[in-house]
Amino acid sequence: MSSTAVKHPDKEAHTGNYSAGLFCDGWLFVSGHASQDLKTGDVISGTTGEETTRTLTSILKVLKEAGCTFDDVVKCTCYLANIEDFDLFDEAYSKFITGIPPARTTVQAVLWGGLKVEIDAIARTPKKEP
Repeated sequence: MSSTAVKHPDKEAHTGNYSAGLFCDGWLFVSGHASQDLKTGDVISGTTGEETTRTLTSILKVLKEAGCTFDDVVKCTCYLANIEDFDLFDEAYSKFITGIPPARTTVQAVLWGGLKVEIDAIARTPKKEP
């Protein structure tokens, strides 16, 4: 089994020891993303909807670097600091998913730095790995 890292095009700050995305056997595994300034690593606080939008925008950049779109995503795991914000989260999330929605798990979790949302994704890659 071989794998290839996919970098986030905006990431400059060290935010931990992980790959933004990882190609492996025709699949792209996108690490958890959140509402962060990737130049500084600072949290960008906002409403649950705003943080969801920033998070999915960040994931989309990794997907594009890998030649994918949200149409290629088959599974998302979503973490909310407050599960009672589910409707606000889901409203923002639905703006990024225009086709068949991927399978999804959404749970409440304690998130770093006061974040309200973190999301990871798995996508089937439409082309060969680089």
